Amino acid sequence: MPFPVAVLCLFLNTFVPGLGTFVSAFTVLCGARTDLPDRHICCVFWLNIAAALIQILTAIVIVGWIMSIFWGMDMVILASKKMIPQMLF
Repeated sequence: MPFPVAVLCLFLNTFVPGLGTFVSAFTVLCGARTDLPDRHICCVFWLNIAAALIQILTAIVIVGWIMSIFWGMDMVILASKKMIPQMLF
């Protein structure tokens, strides 16, 4: 996923648990690269939707909120790793 979108997803996940993960699911349908190249796009989409629902449902006990923030941080880290080789060329 593009770096600015990953930062937006982290921001959304920080303030509304699961919302950034939900947005990231739709970026997969729009052509964002994933770390699961052997999976079909629809499978990755539904995995992200499931993760977003888990984050939303468990946010009440703070677990989902923490998971949501870490998920957003992971998106930013993965997007920054993919951005560096692009900048070299």
